[in-house]
Amino acid sequence: MYDSDPHLLKVLDLTKQFMGFPRQLGQHTGGFVITQGKITDLCPIINARMEDRTNIEWNKDDIDTLGFLKIDVLALGMLTCIRKGFDLLKNHYQKTYTLATIPQDDPKVYEMISHADTIGVFQIESRAQQSMLPRLKPQNFYDLVIEAAIVRPGPIQGDMVHPYLRRRTGEESVEYPSKELEDILGRTLGVPLFQEQAMKIAIVAAGFNPAEADKLRRSMATFKLNGLVTQFEKKLIDGMTGRGYTEECARRIFRQLEGFGSYGFPESHAASFTLLVYVSCWMKCYYPDVFATALLNSQPMGFYQPAQIVIDARKHGVVVRPVDVNISSWDNTLEVENTAPLTIPFRGRLTTSHNSRTFGQLAVEERDRVVNSDRKDLVSRKRN
Repeated sequence: MYDSDPHLLKVLDLTKQFMGFPRQLGQHTGGFVITQGKITDLCPIINARMEDRTNIEWNKDDIDTLGFLKIDVLALGMLTCIRKGFDLLKNHYQKTYTLATIPQDDPKVYEMISHADTIGVFQIESRAQQSMLPRLKPQNFYDLVIEAAIVRPGPIQGDMVHPYLRRRTGEESVEYPSKELEDILGRTLGVPLFQEQAMKIAIVAAGFNPAEADKLRRSMATFKLNGLVTQFEKKLIDGMTGRGYTEECARRIFRQLEGFGSYGFPESHAASFTLLVYVSCWMKCYYPDVFATALLNSQPMGFYQPAQIVIDARKHGVVVRPVDVNISSWDNTLEVENTAPLTIPFRGRLTTSHNSRTFGQLAVEERDRVVNSDRKDLVSRKRN
């Protein structure tokens, strides 16, 4: 019927062209493209919402095809928070730490994590992560690596979360179809959670060569988009059954790998993130005043508003004092309290009606010029 309607045929043709087209543009604030010459000579540039920030108009797959160098610099907010925390520890507690010297595998830190006391820390602060923590109960660094990776769309949609938890708690026995798969999946109790495991399974159990396995990895995020699922399904299942695996086992593994189409973590990525998870948890556990102050001074970031961070700090015994025009600075600060036991409360941030760092710093500079705390003089200076 519609074959004779040229207008409808045109609509259908245009609709097919839109299939798989991005629904909206997404900005990766930690993604940097590096070129030898001017990037404006190579691809179109658009202005971002933030002042002095620009984005390229092409997506990551476009520039990967063209061979552009792209670097993702992640966790900048938490790295800033940790650096400020280290500075506060040095200035107020005379303790010097780096990411490499924080005490490792502290039972008290893991106990705090297992109780989901993680407001403000890196990665495991969301509601979904907090609901998982008491069930997984991380006891060591690799447990945290799994925690960082398992609460992701890929493992959830690939039905990997519940089998892993049941096996971890002993409710379900851990069985491996072969010794070679046990070598690959042993640390994750027979459940593929990481992209590296998917590649190894494809090579060892299905006969993929390394180039094909890398293509599988690259296609994990675009299975449904490019329609490659059938191609890999047949190759993987045929390869596994040809090497003695049952078809049921091969299809189950493929369904799990297919879940990575909704994004699954590389193990190396998860491990790097976990270092910041542990360090932020350690700081929150032993120095909640330092952690809260550094976190507030690094806003905006994370899931929680400043008021929630302050409430959580008070629950951990931190004294929070109000803003004082005679004392406060632009940033929140720590103060020594002359009582026993020693506590170091933090002082609220001095803000202005303009709510900008420039005006806040000007207010502090003018305040410091005031003689004998003459507030009227300070007010008149601010108005001028």
